[in-house]
Amino acid sequence: MKLKIAPELVGEYDKDFVPATLWNRAFLKAVDESGAGRNFKIALKRPNGSVSVFETRVLSADAKFAELNFKYAERLLKFLLWMKGGNEILIAGAPEIADKLKKTYSKTGCQAFDNEIIGIKMYDSDLSISAVSYSEIPEENEGKMAVGGNFDGCRIGFDLGGSDRKYAVLMDGEVVHSEEIEWNPYFEKDTAYHLEGIRDTLRRAASHLPRVDAIGGSSAGCYVDNKVRVASLFRGVSEEDFKKHVVNMFLDIQKEWDVPLVVVNDGEVTALAGAAEMNDTAVLGISMGTSLAAGFVTPAGNITDWLNELAFVPVDYASNAPADEWSKDIGCGVQYFSQQGVARLAAKAGLDFKEEMPPPERLVEIQKLMSTGDSKSRGIYETIGIDFGYTLAHFADFYDFRNLLILGRVTSGDGGQVILDKARAVLDTEFPELSAKIAFKTPDEKNKRHGQAVAAAGLPKL
Repeated sequence: MKLKIAPELVGEYDKDFVPATLWNRAFLKAVDESGAGRNFKIALKRPNGSVSVFETRVLSADAKFAELNFKYAERLLKFLLWMKGGNEILIAGAPEIADKLKKTYSKTGCQAFDNEIIGIKMYDSDLSISAVSYSEIPEENEGKMAVGGNFDGCRIGFDLGGSDRKYAVLMDGEVVHSEEIEWNPYFEKDTAYHLEGIRDTLRRAASHLPRVDAIGGSSAGCYVDNKVRVASLFRGVSEEDFKKHVVNMFLDIQKEWDVPLVVVNDGEVTALAGAAEMNDTAVLGISMGTSLAAGFVTPAGNITDWLNELAFVPVDYASNAPADEWSKDIGCGVQYFSQQGVARLAAKAGLDFKEEMPPPERLVEIQKLMSTGDSKSRGIYETIGIDFGYTLAHFADFYDFRNLLILGRVTSGDGGQVILDKARAVLDTEFPELSAKIAFKTPDEKNKRHGQAVAAAGLPKL
């Protein structure tokens, strides 16, 4: 059986896009109409004792179209793993699904990447997936962290991206200087390149202050107590050099400066920036840059211990969806809402760039074309916006947010507003109740690029 999915808005250059939220809703409708649905629970346990639980329904094992169960459950687990994190997964209600998921997410399964990155690198063990009874599903226990919003004294905030590193210099909350410096860390094998780049950033920033009281950092990846656990910035570094020179890199830098230093995932800093600017909570921050970064400030005003790595969550359920270059999985967020996504759509639009031209340079050229009224570049931004609108509805099935902060290089220039207008049109047309709930917020052009560095400066307490 193939579920009937008919989006009311379709992007010109992504006509095969199957919105995850529409597929899931069609599946759950089929479960209800079957009269033979089963309760289905997934619990994700993390070593620090926090637990996330998601409850839904699936078809009975002997239902006519029970083969849909696995696609639904596998894409759901993929989303939860990269949103929440966890190395011990308990599944109740469908043991046959649990058994198949165990094989899929093993070190030899087709999702071995997730086992390697989330299981081994994040939590020092293979992912464990077990079928249990409902009574064995633990109570939810979400971790939270209250950090940020400290702007007293002389502070440096930095933001490390895949194509540039930015810094902001603050004195008692006022930004006195900011800058961005190009770099290309992704495939650099020598860790000295990364370390010297970060040191250079801090030296430049410090030259604009009478003293340095605190340093806050925003960077793509997963960080625990300032230790680098997983980060795409260091993907070119060997595992041996990563352990030897990268894991404790920021601890070493802290010793050099002898001031409070905190480094947090760039997505969390995005959300903190939004909460501060809006003077509100329940913020989902999305940054469309080299990759797709995300973060979440809860309705209570805290950030969480979740991964929030939405670059790797599935948003397109089409069987021919594009594959992520790193994980090799298809339909994941990074291929839609990042410089990579822009470059992908540019090829579909017939914009001819030299093969060796990197995505950041292609984005600049497309932004230039957009400023001249070029129809192809506008079609790219409209397509991103439509895909984004459906994806926001998908995110709303997992995140309780009423404020959306959008920033990053992809949203700079005239195209950024086109993205937001099309996303809003999708919400108004397909999800009017959700549209009425969610407020969009975009910083000014400078803060779109430097807002994360400013927010990062407020992470440490003096």
